[in-house]
Parts: sequence; structure tokens; C-alpha cells
Amino acid sequence: MAYLDLKNIEEKEIIPGYRVKFVHSENMTFAYWTIDAGAELPMHAHHHEQVANLIEGKFEFNLEGDLRVVEPGEVIVIPGNAQHGGKAVTDCKIIDVFYPVREDYKNK
Repeated sequence: MAYLDLKNIEEKEIIPGYRVKFVHSENMTFAYWTIDAGAELPMHAHHHEQVANLIEGKFEFNLEGDLRVVEPGEVIVIPGNAQHGGKAVTDCKIIDVFYPVREDYKNK
């Protein structure tokens, strides 16, 4: 068991306008994103299941060609290998949960 304080986790900019703090458990990765208005996330896919939780702002999300603007309180469930991407309409805060662990994010 571990108790973590996000204030003590280093924030990293993964792509321009996308800053994140990662928390890894044995089976999952949690990503706490702060995103600048206008920042784009290119379309991509990965084998991980992903659940995206919009906490603040508006984000234009593209899931397999289904384009919609999501707002606080909305959740997007992204199956493994599904193409997805988007753009921050306003400054945003998003929490993503990935299963299994994002090994590629452990060294970032």
C-alpha cells in the first residue's frame, strides 16, 4: 500500500501543451493531465484500455471518427487498440486510467 501526494510528483510535458503527473500501481497507470487550450493530441492507438475523466474545461474528442466536445463530469471509455485523439477547446484537466500499466510512461 502507498500513500502519495500529487504535490510531490514531478510534472512532465509529454507533448506540447500536455503536462502530466503519473501514478503507477501494479496493474494500472493514472495520468493527471493539465492541458493548454488549443493543444492537440494526434490520433493514436495502444493496446491498453483507457478511461478518460474530464475534470475541468472542454475537450474535443475523436474516438474512431466519433467527434464530440466533452465537458466536466463526462467520461470516455476507450477500448484497447481504438484510434483516438483530440484538441483542448479550453484549458483542461483530465484524469486518465490505463489498464494494464503503461510501461512506456514509467520512464517519462
